[in-house]
Formats: sequence, structure tokens, C-alpha cells
Amino acid sequence: MKKIKLAIAGLGNCASSLIQGIEYYKNSDDENCIGLMHQSVGDYRPGDIEVVAAFDIDGRKVGKDVSDAIFAPPNCTKVFYSDVPYMGVEVKKGPVLDGIAPHMSSYDDNKTFVVSDLEPCDVVKELEECGADVLINYMPVGSEKASRFYAQAALDAGVGYVNCMPVFIASDPAWAKKFEDAGIPIVGDDVKSQIGATIVHRILAKLFNDRGCKLDRTYQLNTGGNTDFLNMLNQERLKSKKISKTEAVQSVLDAPLMADDIHIGPSDYVPWQKDNKICFLRMEGRIFGNVPIDLELRLSVEDSPNSGGSTIDAIRICKLAIDRKIGGPLIEISAYTMKHPPIQYPDFVAKEMVEKFIKGEVYDVAPDAHLRPEIATVIQDKGE
Repeated sequence: MKKIKLAIAGLGNCASSLIQGIEYYKNSDDENCIGLMHQSVGDYRPGDIEVVAAFDIDGRKVGKDVSDAIFAPPNCTKVFYSDVPYMGVEVKKGPVLDGIAPHMSSYDDNKTFVVSDLEPCDVVKELEECGADVLINYMPVGSEKASRFYAQAALDAGVGYVNCMPVFIASDPAWAKKFEDAGIPIVGDDVKSQIGATIVHRILAKLFNDRGCKLDRTYQLNTGGNTDFLNMLNQERLKSKKISKTEAVQSVLDAPLMADDIHIGPSDYVPWQKDNKICFLRMEGRIFGNVPIDLELRLSVEDSPNSGGSTIDAIRICKLAIDRKIGGPLIEISAYTMKHPPIQYPDFVAKEMVEKFIKGEVYDVAPDAHLRPEIATVIQDKGE
């Protein structure tokens, strides 16, 4: 059976959960594969993903085997599979660039990043030598330069790219054309959790819309205690994140809400929550007879395993595209697993598109059917 050779940029909580999950499902029988959206993608099962390279900047991870590094501080996600075997893959230091927000230096080492004093490696050379098929980007939110650096490295090394961060690459026409011209597939942008705040908010917003309820205003407030939430205390790093999360919800409405009537974004860092994310969601609208209705919801979920449920499919479909010699943005899996794909589709449509892609079929739908380009404009005009 062919393997999917995976390189990882950023060995934080999300990478830890993904790697634990690969081993967990590799050692589970078919009846106990709870938590997978697809047990098989083509001929690829979770256990067919093999980590062949990893890049990080933290001195507690650089130089270690991946199997040890994924459990090193400041990682704090739930350990659901502790028996990750020795991989023989040393974590190499990548460039720091804008990967660390300045305010994080004020926090204890076990909560923040400790930069290795080693020189950065040649990322492109490492990707070429290890024979990677796919590179997945897990840089911290706000790492615009770092995310683009790894995107260019993927292009230079000729490997597929899965962009889990809210830096617009797959959804940027200029970058999309680079990948298309190179014949290299890309999935992005900004991973949508399996059952997370965004997907739940989207489904409820669509429910309001489809049932004739006028949604007047809504908010989504999120708290957590991992390095991601600590990093996002710097509001300057959140512009693309807010656009990504907000557009994901706005895109299912017939008409987008005005910026003052919708607030979606990270709200605060609560250290003792660690990798547990808590979402507080409120929706206010009007039903039959113009009578008010409001909905409040609290969602508590371990954040990083939640993203693994999506990325394990994104990686396998990216490899499927490589096998089929398909380059450029993969619209179907991006719409299904990402908050800011090149084209937004309702989740049930995206799911059907993915099923057909796996079978080698094409889903016949107008490419701009659910694209709302005016949404980002509304958000940007308000400076949010």
C-alpha cells in the first residue's frame, strides 16, 4: 500500500493531535473508528499517513524525534494515544519570521515559545530529501510571512500544501494561480473543526435563514488556554482570522449582516482551560408575525483533536489529487474543511462535492452559487 509522506510546519497542539490520531486509527479495528468523517479516502486510510519531516522553532522540540516533541511544552492538548512510536524523524528548526507575537515573551516558558538558538534549516532541501508529498501549515494565527514562506517552499519543492491557518493563500487568486501553474494542489484556508464553533454557527445561521427567520444580530465568543489563544491576545494578528470566521457564517445567509450586528472571534485567554475551547453563541431574530426569538448555546470541546477530524481528510484528498495530477486549489475539500475556501458552499453541498471527488466524479454546480465577495468588503471597511 502506498504511503502519504507528510511534512509538518509547526509541531504544536494540532500536530500532536493529528499524529496521535494517525497512530490511534492505525491500531483500531473498523468497528471502533469513531470520529472519522471518512475511514477511507480512495485507497488511503489514516494509518497510511507517514510523517517524514517536521519544522518548529521551540528549543524543547527542535532536535528531538517527532514522537517526543509532540508532547513537549507548551503543548497542552489531551493525550488520547500516548504510545506514539519512535519515528526516526528529527524536528528541524524553521525560520521564526513573524511566528511569535512580541507579547508572548512576558509569559512563563511552559505557556509560550522558547526559541532554539540553532540556525534555521533549508526547508526546501529538507522537503526534497525526505520525499514529502504534502506539507501542512500549523503556524500560529497572524503568521502571515511564515505561512507564505512555507507555501513558497511547497511550490519550490513540488509538494502539496494544506493551509490550516487564516492567511489567505488558496483563496488568494495570485497564490492560487502559482499552484495551478505548477500543477501542485493546495487546500485552504483556515481549518474548520469537525464539530466546532464555526460549523455549529453556520448550521444554525442557515437554519434561521431556511426557516424564514430574520436573523438580526449574532455573536460568537470563544475562550481557551492554549498557545493559540495566548497568541491571539494581540489584536493586530487577528484581522484575517476575524474575516475568515465571519465570512464562514455570513456566506450561508441570503444577505450578510452589517458589521455592527455580527461579532465573531477569539475573546480571551484563560490559562486553566488549556486546550479546551469554550464557545458562547447568541443569535437574535424574528419569526412569524415579526415576533422576537433568541438562541443561546455553549459549546465545550478539546480544540486540537477537533481540527484533526478535518485535516486527516484534507491531507488524504490532497494526495489523491497528486495521484490524479490535479493542481491548484482543491475547491471541494477546501469548502468542506476550511473556513475561508476559494468558494463558499453550504456544508451539505460541500460534503456531496467531496464524496464525488473521492469517486473521481464532478459535482455540477455553478462555481459562484454561494460566493459572497461583498462580505469581506463589509468587514474590512469597518476596520475589523
